[in-house]
Formats: sequence, structure tokens, C-alpha cells
Amino acid sequence: MTRATKPAKRLKNPRGGLTAAGRAKFAARDGSHLKPGVKKSEREMTPAEMKRKGSWARRFYGRSGKLPALVDKNGKPTRFAKTAAAWGEPVPKTVAAARKIAAKGTRLLAKYHAHKAG
Repeated sequence: MTRATKPAKRLKNPRGGLTAAGRAKFAARDGSHLKPGVKKSEREMTPAEMKRKGSWARRFYGRSGKLPALVDKNGKPTRFAKTAAAWGEPVPKTVAAARKIAAKGTRLLAKYHAHKAG
């Protein structure tokens, strides 16, 4: 196959996050160990999954100061906002909705730490 006819591997999921091929590319390039987002309900999560999802939510939507744009000039969600879908959360369109996801992350981390403590 020539390069022009070879199907391109999709690295970014159009609904948010990376595809398996995208995670594999980062692993080959950087030696990273990326995993797909946790989409389970709180009841079904293990403590390690609570820690991962809580850390993601706080890191993305709980940062102090102004958040990156959640919608573009046409009113469509940005890739930053779509990341929530990759983690099983509703795509935030307002800062308040993003902060709500961050608050859930705080709760998940608190549950993880309570479980870890005993």
C-alpha cells in the first residue's frame, strides 16, 4: 500500500481522550503506561480506580484560576471539555459544571484515603 491509500490510525477519539492506538503510540515514544479512563460508578470502583479518577478530575477541572475554554466560538465542546466523556462524566459546557466534576474528584480521593487509612 502506498502512504496515500494506507488507512491512518486514529490516535485521538473524536468523543474525547485517546484511542488504544494513541495510548500505544505514547507508550512507544515515551515509555508511558497510559490507561483508558475509569467509567464505572462509584460503587463499582476499586480504591485504585477511585484514586485515578479523582486525580484526573482534580487535575483537569479543579485547577485554580481560569480554566481553558470549554466551548469553541461555535458553541461546540473543546477537546478539553470532551475529556470528561472519556472518563464517563457529562461533557461540561460551563465552569460550574467543570467544578462539579472536580468536586466529585475530591470526594473520590477522600474515599480512597479513608479506605487506605483503614
